Amino acid sequence: MDQALAREVVVFGIGNPSRGDDALGHLLLQRLEEARLPGIATVEDFQLQIEHAIDLQGRSLALFIDAGQGTPAPFSFEPVRPRFNPAHTSHALSPGDVLAVYAQALGQVPPPAYVLCLRGQCFELGEGLSPAALAHLDAAWTFLAELCRLPDAEAWGRRRTLPGFPLPS
Repeated sequence: MDQALAREVVVFGIGNPSRGDDALGHLLLQRLEEARLPGIATVEDFQLQIEHAIDLQGRSLALFIDAGQGTPAPFSFEPVRPRFNPAHTSHALSPGDVLAVYAQALGQVPPPAYVLCLRGQCFELGEGLSPAALAHLDAAWTFLAELCRLPDAEAWGRRRTLPGFPLPS
């Protein structure tokens, strides 16, 4: 595998743009793509699937971006570990499930991974983004841009958030 690929961070933007605030993952990923930061690979989808385990191959770090109800405002940022859930199907996996599939299928430890979950309020089909979600998107973009400037698992591990408030750099 190419050395440049091995250093890359893969960022997943998850959600359904037709369901109001569920578009937050896609919108944040779009900002990241527009920034054209080096060493960042992006994957956009409605939900995580077994096949997304392949997107982790050769990566040094992974980030899953999604919207959530009940998430502290404006967002939360936490590490995620492989978690085998025998009740899951091949559709709508959690980030922990994707990491577990990677470990099981490839017989390797997955890269360190984190979840950036933006608080959403309105997830109804056909709805637009709520005003609160727009503010959460801006706050998360500032945080994400800082993360991507220092794509290092140890540095990211020190960037845990308290409910609703990112820790200072």
